[in-house]
Amino acid sequence: MATASPSTAIDSAADLPQPTDVQQKVLDRIATQRARLRARRAARAQSLALTQQRDGSGGIDESVALRAIGFAREHPIALVALAGVGLLAGPRRLIRWTGVVLPLLLRLRR
Repeated sequence: MATASPSTAIDSAADLPQPTDVQQKVLDRIATQRARLRARRAARAQSLALTQQRDGSGGIDESVALRAIGFAREHPIALVALAGVGLLAGPRRLIRWTGVVLPLLLRLRR
């Protein structure tokens, strides 16, 4: 089965009858939808490119400090809530829990 070249597609389109008003409305809606989808696809690609450029590699290979800073930027409310819990718990409990959690975190990093 042979594929039509662009020139034969134009020639065959000239042989087609003119669409009715209802058909033309449908064709216009299809063209509008295709343009909207193309624009959305381009906007998503641009957004992904900007995110990758802004965040750098942004992967799991980054240091814990860089990942913590990134988390703090993305979730400021969670950081405030965590600070509030720390203030309510008091310094003695924070030091005690740090002694429990820190070895676990260090074991997970290996």
